[in-house]
Amino acid sequence: MNPKRALDIVIISDVHLGTYGCHAKELLTYLKSIQPEKLILNGDIIDIWNFSKNYFPKAHMNVLRRIMKMANQGVEVIYITGNHDDMLRKYTDLSFGNLHLVDKYILEIDEKKAWIFHGDIFDSTTNGSAKILAKIGGKSYDLIILLNRMINWCLEKMGKEKMSFSKKVKNSVKKAVSWINNFETTAAEIAIDKKFDYVICGHIHKQQNRVVETEKGSVIYLNSGDWVENLTALEYVDKSWSIYQYEEKSIVNAVDDKEEEPVLNINDLMNKILIMS
Repeated sequence: MNPKRALDIVIISDVHLGTYGCHAKELLTYLKSIQPEKLILNGDIIDIWNFSKNYFPKAHMNVLRRIMKMANQGVEVIYITGNHDDMLRKYTDLSFGNLHLVDKYILEIDEKKAWIFHGDIFDSTTNGSAKILAKIGGKSYDLIILLNRMINWCLEKMGKEKMSFSKKVKNSVKKAVSWINNFETTAAEIAIDKKFDYVICGHIHKQQNRVVETEKGSVIYLNSGDWVENLTALEYVDKSWSIYQYEEKSIVNAVDDKEEEPVLNINDLMNKILIMS
């Protein structure tokens, strides 16, 4: 077996555990292949909006077990709340050993400062009365992803190339493209005003690593993407950020040790989530 890759920091977001679109098996394989000093979960890890006892497969539970196991083994785990797991915000600043729950996180590394948050604060559709429509849209999106997988399974059997319905829709609708650009610009401009070197978000399911410049200065804008469509993460090593892209052949002989019961009982955690939702 290949040794785990040693990394300083790993950031993932928008996993949406508990939905049909979540690529939990792929994420589990990735988590087993790395050894970070710090793991930052930047929101929408558990999809409480769509959470149901009827659908939470073993692979989804094993992702939670793996994260808890990493924390138990000394990895500092920072869980930043997002809009799909916003019910956890009532427990902000709670800590369980190496696991810390926060709404935002300031990271200081190699004499530079990073402002890390999910990004839903810039999205009016996740607040107030529009939140109900956003939840309905989330369920519809999940069904589209499920349908997309079924069609891709058929295409693969016929030897044809896979396709992504949601990406095609996003890329073809000018309003969607404009909204993403506005999101990135707004985050960058505020970060520049606050004198940060990096601003790191999730939420929009679009991985990114680029420099944004304004009259007031510049900042590196980073987005960790998601584990629904893009299967990406941000990795920091040797004083540099990069986007990791999961591919079926990109992880060879990943460590496949048995999942152990974490200190925090996962079943108790899931029952608490059901009560909150």
